[in-house]
Amino acid sequence: MLRKTVYLLILLTMTNLTMNAQTTNTGHYADVNGLKLYYEIHGNGMPLVLLHGGGSTIETTYGRILPGLAAHHKVIAIELQAHGHTADIDRAMTFEQDADDVAALLQQLHITKADIMGFSNGATTCLQIAIRHPELVGKLILASALYRRDGMLPGFFEGMEHATLEQMPAPLADAYRRINPDPKGLQAMFNRDASRMVAFKDIPDAAVKSIQAPALVVSADKDVILPEHALLLSRTLPHAQLVILPGGHGDYIGEICAPDKASQLPAITTAIIENFLSKH
Repeated sequence: MLRKTVYLLILLTMTNLTMNAQTTNTGHYADVNGLKLYYEIHGNGMPLVLLHGGGSTIETTYGRILPGLAAHHKVIAIELQAHGHTADIDRAMTFEQDADDVAALLQQLHITKADIMGFSNGATTCLQIAIRHPELVGKLILASALYRRDGMLPGFFEGMEHATLEQMPAPLADAYRRINPDPKGLQAMFNRDASRMVAFKDIPDAAVKSIQAPALVVSADKDVILPEHALLLSRTLPHAQLVILPGGHGDYIGEICAPDKASQLPAITTAIIENFLSKH
């Protein structure tokens, strides 16, 4: 297994539909549950859905690892409600609603089963997809996933109650502005994400235990998600493996706010993901 992982790491380091949709130069829009949902397709193979973090886009979350994943998979990368190219609409924005939007898109694309990866808020959405639409899920990659409030660093939720747009990481705000220069859109996304986190409720253990898909739980030792929470999630899921990597929130996938732009951690993480997905 170690030899296979090293081989994948070397390989990945070297590698740096017809439906009711409108096409742009970079992706597609699908009419999903009243939303014009933006998505991109890269590569070929078993479908792998990518769900970004809060306040983020496809590029800011997965820019470093998407090319490596697309070398072996048909990657379907999605920008969820109010994020990136997908505008906000007048409806609730919840993890459950995001899960239903992803399920509806896969149905439109005639994809009956896919592996699904989510980072941060996207990982919480992954859990809801597996709970609400288990028939669509092959394997899960849950990166920095939250399912209980006590899984966050102390003070996170209290701080979120008073968060302002000025506190949003500049790389995330700038990335949104490059896609949509309307300042109202950026403020709307920030408000939506902050409100959703303030109102976040624990996902019941019984719901997590109902998930039968094989899962890879990935987190960092200095993540905003406590390592103890990642361990608990991996033990609550019936069929899960756990990986704890060094660094902060998203460093291991090269998320845009990661401080070390030359880090090899994203290649290592991609190799670990490939090893997990390739096993039957």
